[in-house]
Amino acid sequence: MFTGIVQTTAQVSQIEDRPGFRKLRLQVASQFLKQLAQGASIAINGTCLTVTAFDASTELGWVQFDIIDETLRLTNLGQLALGAVVNFERSLTLGSELGGHILSGHIQTQAEVLQIVESADNWAIQLQLAPEWQPYVFSKGFIAIDGISLTVGVVEEGRFWLHIIPETLAVTNLGSRQAGSQVNIEIDQQSYTIVQTVERLLLARGLITPQ
Repeated sequence: MFTGIVQTTAQVSQIEDRPGFRKLRLQVASQFLKQLAQGASIAINGTCLTVTAFDASTELGWVQFDIIDETLRLTNLGQLALGAVVNFERSLTLGSELGGHILSGHIQTQAEVLQIVESADNWAIQLQLAPEWQPYVFSKGFIAIDGISLTVGVVEEGRFWLHIIPETLAVTNLGSRQAGSQVNIEIDQQSYTIVQTVERLLLARGLITPQ
């Protein structure tokens, strides 16, 4: 489990591609690899990945993951190139502060950045989401964008806004996003469960028809 509070960013240092498979190596400061074990879970751009190898013996260490076809299909990890910067969060441990919201690291879809409006104090980012996921996005509700726990702003037809403070821009890779970028989306599980439950009840009572 994760909190959506990104701890640092890491850089893609090595990629090995085979059909339906990608081996990904990231460089990251070794302080973020302390007490890491092979088989541990780390969220990369919000995607829960299993550590297959790592080296924390020098100041700048590395960590490696195997990514299979289903993950490549659902996330933006297959679009990464050498030098790309990704968000990095270690899994939640007992006693950790929960500053964001609970995330599983299971990406459901991607959204496209439509526009970014910059000001001195924040960025306003507009994203477009596939229609089947829009019912789970609410103004002032939670959503995870590339593993970052964020609060939804205005919701429009098929689109929604996020407002990003300077601290989030400094710690994550959001500052490198531009119009046309694809970001990973994890819907808030509580919102998803409520909507699904209400829809099932309405269907059972014949108040709505199946889509």
